[in-house]
Amino acid sequence: MKLLIVKMSSLGDVIHALPAITDIALHCPDAEIHWVVEEAFAAIPDMHPSVSSTIPTALRRWRSRLLNAGTWREASRFLKVLRQQQYDLVIDAQGLIKSALIGGLARGSMAGFDAGSARERLASYSYGTGYAVERNLHAVDRQRRLFGAILGFSPDGPADYGLQVAPDAALRARPTVMLLHGTTWASKHWPESCWIELARILSGQGIRVAVPAGNLPERARARRIIDASGDGMMLEGLGLGTLASCLAGCVAAVTVDSGLGHLAAAVRTPLVSLFGPTDPDLTGIRPAGATPHQLLVSDHLPCIPCRKRTCQFSRDSSRIYPPCFEPITPETIWQALSTQIEGSGG
Repeated sequence: MKLLIVKMSSLGDVIHALPAITDIALHCPDAEIHWVVEEAFAAIPDMHPSVSSTIPTALRRWRSRLLNAGTWREASRFLKVLRQQQYDLVIDAQGLIKSALIGGLARGSMAGFDAGSARERLASYSYGTGYAVERNLHAVDRQRRLFGAILGFSPDGPADYGLQVAPDAALRARPTVMLLHGTTWASKHWPESCWIELARILSGQGIRVAVPAGNLPERARARRIIDASGDGMMLEGLGLGTLASCLAGCVAAVTVDSGLGHLAAAVRTPLVSLFGPTDPDLTGIRPAGATPHQLLVSDHLPCIPCRKRTCQFSRDSSRIYPPCFEPITPETIWQALSTQIEGSGG
């Protein structure tokens, strides 16, 4: 059976689909799985041994360069690769109009969420068959149930992301905690002053910090965090495969709601995650198996979780901003983190 999975973005969404791929490998061992994914995240399915072929697309980049002749040449090559195979089934695991359009270009009948379950209702009308999956489930569970309904099995047991990643030897040689400070929404950022104080606490405990940076603002913030710790390293401009290896080599990580936080969980790094405006019941970091993980989420404001990109409060209305993180102090993080490190044998 030859399957095409369409799950293109974002990083966290792509990672949420991995346990469903592991389920397929368990229940349908003869399945040959191909995956259409945004080029920036292609390393993720590449790390899963049950994915036979990754088909990168560049919709995000192409949309910004529609008048460029190179864009149309790239799109033409992508379409040629997409249509090379005849698939027994195309599964749109994203439930968006753009993913339904891509799936519809492939050769094979298409299935996905039904109209009441898809993120964009119109997408479901392009499927041969749509399946009802509760919307109030965690994203990982929604993916597993969708794939199970389509392929006729009942997923059970803890989430297994299935990634094969070799831990970075240099990071493993000395206790290192990765601080995943970057995120897309302004409302999801833990204040920089808190990251700096946490880095100082870790340094005082003899623990090195590793701080990734993928763009200029992150680079500047990472430098200030590292300088404050007096004992840290910047992971600058690394690909996802290398970052996965670095995460696997750390004794633990601290993260806000971010794609890299989900990657840390997928490679079984002990983790402390901080949630404010987003709902951990729907998109929270789901650890693999029995991997140590502690979720810290505030409930002292009636607006939590607001699910908004920007905070409604003014910057002078709270000791820290956004105020939904006010009870989550660096000392609280260290207490949780030390428990995670001890629980992992680090």
